[in-house]
Amino acid sequence: MTGSGSPHPWLGPDEAAPVALTVNGTALEVRVPPRRTLADALRDAGCTSVRLGCEHGVCGTCTILLDGSAVRSCLMLAVQGQGHHIETVESLAGGDGLGPLQQAFDDNDALQCGFCTPGFLMLIESLMRSEPGAGEERVREVVSSNLCRCTGGGPVVAAAQQALASNRDGR
Repeated sequence: MTGSGSPHPWLGPDEAAPVALTVNGTALEVRVPPRRTLADALRDAGCTSVRLGCEHGVCGTCTILLDGSAVRSCLMLAVQGQGHHIETVESLAGGDGLGPLQQAFDDNDALQCGFCTPGFLMLIESLMRSEPGAGEERVREVVSSNLCRCTGGGPVVAAAQQALASNRDGR
């Protein structure tokens, strides 16, 4: 009990807290236990591009953009997302079709099973915004933080370079 005689204000492990999120430009309120990860809350809210792999921040499949920077959503609590702008792969599509980065992945056969693809897309989207002039070596450095067992990385790098070139050319 606190000094005023009221119960302690902390939530129990199974109690839910309201969390106001802005996901892909849409205001969203979720109710989550305090220990719930942002990755889980986003998936529950319908953002199924957020994948869960290792749940230790190593594989990169859960990568999202938080205020424009790539972060591992499995390492964040949902309550930490409040007040931030969150972007998932769902934000990349262009109208009824693929967005330019997604199209570059398709053009370069940069996906096979697709499990790691959302993480790569969000890493590269962040890179395109923060370092539009990034070269191949920088692309390889950035994408090496995401694990993939299918593509070998070459097609992912080619797709990133195509998207970066298109971005620079204004296409």
